[in-house]
Amino acid sequence: MDTLHIAVDARGVAHLTMTRPEVFNAFNETMIGEMAQAMGHLVADPKVRVIVLAGAGKAFSAGADIAWMKRAAAASHEDNLADARRFAGMLSAIAESPKPVLARVQGLALGGGVGLVAACDIAVAADDAKFAVSEARFGILPAVIGPYVINAVGPRQARRLALTASRIGAEPALQMGLVHEVVPGDELDVALERWIHELLQNGPQAQGEIKKLFAQLEVGPVTAEVRELTAQTIARVRMGDEAREGFAAFTGKRSAAWIPGDKT
Repeated sequence: MDTLHIAVDARGVAHLTMTRPEVFNAFNETMIGEMAQAMGHLVADPKVRVIVLAGAGKAFSAGADIAWMKRAAAASHEDNLADARRFAGMLSAIAESPKPVLARVQGLALGGGVGLVAACDIAVAADDAKFAVSEARFGILPAVIGPYVINAVGPRQARRLALTASRIGAEPALQMGLVHEVVPGDELDVALERWIHELLQNGPQAQGEIKKLFAQLEVGPVTAEVRELTAQTIARVRMGDEAREGFAAFTGKRSAAWIPGDKT
């Protein structure tokens, strides 16, 4: 691929790295298409357990490439709509991945870069990282990334970020829930490894079921429909092979088959 690098280790951890450091990993039509393609490939690969999304160089992602935005401004409504739909599809491919997706954030995450962070399940940031939902500075709005930002930080904080377009540091991003851990830059990979280790202890099918079920649940009253959905889901899942293996491993005081390494 022209804009991405993919590496999968023996544990099934896939590192998906944006490789446009000369423009702070800003994305254009090519990167959007390649990101969606790469996510589809990694989701379909049974050897892949966890996906880490990262950016090469000094920045995670500066969001949309300005040259791409200028081209879009001069294009027809139909072309703009198709372009926006491709971007929406790429973010959906990340958010709806049945496999856990982690964001490794250093430097800047601006505009659509914040959308990438919010679409991931877990985000770890360097303590000098900066975030901004910056679209309003260009006379546009964070439309496609909006649902993911709202889901990550809540409506009021999302409005604040979008309306002001101001940059915030890693600690405020942690406090509002945009990221889950903040560490010194030289400890970023060590922190990621801790999260990866935790994720690899758990059943991969169970993790996929968690993401599928939680995507259907909203904050609010637990209705009869919600109760039935959750009951149907657990009844189906606990009869599966992975559940049987999990309970057998626990009672047998051994590691489950899905945990990499020693099975004693």
